[in-house]
Amino acid sequence: MNESSPPAPWDVDNNVWIVGNDSSVIIIDPAHDVDKISRTVAGRTVEKILLTHAHDDHIRSAKEAAERFGAPVYLNPADRVLWEMVYPSWDFDRELADGDVLRIGETELTVLATPGHSPGSVCFYAPTLSWENSEGVVFSGDTLFNGGPGATGRSYSDFVCPRGTAALAATRPARHYAARR
Repeated sequence: MNESSPPAPWDVDNNVWIVGNDSSVIIIDPAHDVDKISRTVAGRTVEKILLTHAHDDHIRSAKEAAERFGAPVYLNPADRVLWEMVYPSWDFDRELADGDVLRIGETELTVLATPGHSPGSVCFYAPTLSWENSEGVVFSGDTLFNGGPGATGRSYSDFVCPRGTAALAATRPARHYAARR
C-alpha cells in the first residue's frame, strides 16, 4: 500500500480549502491532487495542514502535502483509529481540541468539536471571514452537507451524537462550507 495515496473505496469529490493571505496559507482537508493544491498555493508558505476528520477521502493526500510543503498536520486524536487505517506507520504532528484557536495572518479559526460523522470530527470557525451576506465562515468537512446534516453511515460514525449540531448552531449566521455530495 502506498501510504501517500491509498485508494478510495468509492469515487468522491471533496473540497480542499486554502485560507490565508499573500504570503502564507493553511490547507484544510488535502484530500487529493497535491499538484493542483501547489499551483493554488502559488509559492506562499503553508503554515499548517488542518483535517476536519480522518476518513480516507479527506486525508489520503495529507502525507504528500505535508512532505511537499514542510507543514505540520493537525488532527483531533479521537480520530486516531481512522488515521491509522490510512497511515499505519506515519503520524500526524499536532492534536486539535475543542476551543483551540489557530491563526493565519489576521484570520483566526476556532476549532469546534463536532463528533458524529466520526469520533474526532471538527469544524473550523472563522468569524472574520465573510461570503455573500454572511458574517463568519465554518469549514465543516462532512459534519454538514449542502442542504442538511452530514453522513453518519461511515466507519465509526454515530448518528445519535448531538454535539455537532449544537456547536454549529452557535456559529449562526455563519456561512457553512460543507463537503460536496
